[in-house]
Amino acid sequence: MTVSGTAKSDLHRYLQEARDALLWKLEGLSEYDVRRPMTQTGTNLLGLVKHVAGIELGYLCDTFGRPSGEPLPWLADAAETNADMWATAEESRAFVVDLYRRAWAHADATLYALPLDTTGRVPWWPDERSELTLHHAVVRVIADTQRHAGHADILRELLDGGAGETETATSLPSADPAWWASYRERLEQAAREADSDG
Repeated sequence: MTVSGTAKSDLHRYLQEARDALLWKLEGLSEYDVRRPMTQTGTNLLGLVKHVAGIELGYLCDTFGRPSGEPLPWLADAAETNADMWATAEESRAFVVDLYRRAWAHADATLYALPLDTTGRVPWWPDERSELTLHHAVVRVIADTQRHAGHADILRELLDGGAGETETATSLPSADPAWWASYRERLEQAAREADSDG
């Protein structure tokens, strides 16, 4: 969906770039690797996608009285803590990715339908500070999605060395492994020298 208007177009563009980057980090990986906990806190690629799907449906849909009807049992009051940050064996990659695509389509419909100064209420925030504008909500979702896309960048690089912003525009200064090995060695040397100076 194309969102009209300069401010909306800018917001939508940066949100969509983050969405696409996050999904690209799943490509070519096994079911194990997309679910594999890569940090002490269990951060994993498919869990990041599941999480941001819920974020979009909450902040850009429910908050503005536009519920999607998507069942999200991992966000229910009785759900296990952090259940939105990982996918169960029964929740396939296709299920999570499709959920995310449906979430962003519904969120885009909200962005397209409502003025940016539309006020909504975040149901899970305290009443005294639960009100925010659509503009605020979109900026918040962009920030959250970009943050998690950055997490995904690091996880993917740790998994198989895959790096870059997109498949066609990596934003990396070189594709040569020898260049990167030399660069990394220079950084390691600088860190050791700094440590010995202290």
